[in-house]
Amino acid sequence: MKNATKFYIDGRWVDPVTPAYLDVIDPATEQPFEKIAMGSKADVDAAVKAARRAFPKFSTTSVESRIALFEKTLEIFRRRQREIAEIVTREMGSPMSFSMNAQTATCIAHLESIIKILKHYEFRETIGTTVVVKEAIGVVGLITPWNWPINQVLCKVLPALAAGCTIVLKPSEVAPLDAIVFAEILDEAGLPAGVFNLVNGDGPGVGEAISSHPDIDMVSFTGSTRAGIRVAKAAADTVKRVAQELGGKSANIILDDADLAAAVRDGVNACFANSGQSCDAPTRMLVPRNRYEEAAKVAGEQAGKAIVGPPDKDTTELGPVVSKVQFDKIQLLIKVGIDEGAKLEAGGLGRPNGLNVGYYVRPTVFSNVTNDMTIAREEIFGPVLCIIPYDSEEQAIEIANDTPYGLAAYVQSGDIERARRVAAQLRAGTIYVNYPDWDPMAPFGGYKQSGNGREAGHHAVADFLEIKSIVGHG
Repeated sequence: MKNATKFYIDGRWVDPVTPAYLDVIDPATEQPFEKIAMGSKADVDAAVKAARRAFPKFSTTSVESRIALFEKTLEIFRRRQREIAEIVTREMGSPMSFSMNAQTATCIAHLESIIKILKHYEFRETIGTTVVVKEAIGVVGLITPWNWPINQVLCKVLPALAAGCTIVLKPSEVAPLDAIVFAEILDEAGLPAGVFNLVNGDGPGVGEAISSHPDIDMVSFTGSTRAGIRVAKAAADTVKRVAQELGGKSANIILDDADLAAAVRDGVNACFANSGQSCDAPTRMLVPRNRYEEAAKVAGEQAGKAIVGPPDKDTTELGPVVSKVQFDKIQLLIKVGIDEGAKLEAGGLGRPNGLNVGYYVRPTVFSNVTNDMTIAREEIFGPVLCIIPYDSEEQAIEIANDTPYGLAAYVQSGDIERARRVAAQLRAGTIYVNYPDWDPMAPFGGYKQSGNGREAGHHAVADFLEIKSIVGHG
């Protein structure tokens, strides 16, 4: 990639102020395949100055011009989709089919959605004698993760641009290359200089500089709860708005009127998608106690069918996890589960047979799990499922809510009204009933330590807007 060792600042590809570089590792081979520049506070300062200069003009552009920008961006993204998917596969390990049909297909859906939203979004309303104006909050810092790298870039960049904000983006240094391609796409689409700026780097070097910068008006962060707390603390001194999408430990309640075998099989597949590296993955499966052994058996059998392998093979369902750090963390937590007395129904420690190189994890199912165990409390972020029994619907709801997280939850039932009644009692930002299709217009975000703010749909645009009341008679 010709721009991998540069930053995109003020409409140009520039070298870092202080030369520093980092290898990007292919998790399937454990070998570097590209090198990126690593930024510093000085690079962030340059990007913020460019964004600040561009803000007055861009924030007052017409809605029609922003729609035209997104339409051009969509056209170019479609042309480069396969290239981006191949990069995502190399940098974070998702199977090529998943990179095409999920990792990048969601981006096309987000682009189509933001165009629809802008065509109908009301930036002004009159209430009595007051005109209420919704206007861009200012310069925003966006910090994105590695697990859905290009999807999360678009989830933040698109609503920020739709609102009229200017941007400084720090993608994850683990999976940064897809964002570089997106910067090229925006440049080709004709985005004015300074509106979008990209600085690669790590949390201490670039993330904290963004979070604490006095000329950044808002930070939107996706990542771990621990890192989110650091972002919020760094932002506090300048009283900037902070939107966060953090960790999760989602419960999947299978009610007694559901088709148990089908619900368990689908629940295993949902948990293991993206090698378990999704913050809303249903990692705690709650099943009626009188059918617990049956559920554990079905889950173990389904996990055993999962095809783990090189992400470039057509038959692969689960690729490697993203890094050695992540692999080691998952192995540690699997060992903790065993040591705390949980029973392995499938998987366990080590790599799958025949996969001696690459950060491959055995798809793992634990039974004999109680909700106070470490594996039921901590976000593992790998293909590891815990099955927990319950005695009543009320107890299932209690267990589901007994977590510091509140990003998502799942409910399976043969009675949709019953499922919705249970869903209404769950303290989470998104409740998935009977494994529905993904809805790009549904707002996504969490309760409790899963964060605040929402992404996707028109609620995402609102996060990047200030409300001004102009009071007085005409």
